[in-house]
Amino acid sequence: MKKTFSFGVLHMTVAFTVVYVMTGSLAVGGAVALVEPVINTVAYFFHEKFWESKKHKQNSQGFSPMLKLSGNAS
Repeated sequence: MKKTFSFGVLHMTVAFTVVYVMTGSLAVGGAVALVEPVINTVAYFFHEKFWESKKHKQNSQGFSPMLKLSGNAS
């Protein structure tokens, strides 16, 4: 969760800066900096959860990429 939070802070800073430079408006920059990154951060959190569950599922099925790559039939 710390990784998600730090990504959100970084994303808000970048969003505010880009929109402020483009518009010169603190209000528009602030609005975009709050709305877009918050939604994106929530999406990122669930994206990470999805990939973590996929990784867990593969591990529980005994899937090993190294076995697949190094499986020489000798």
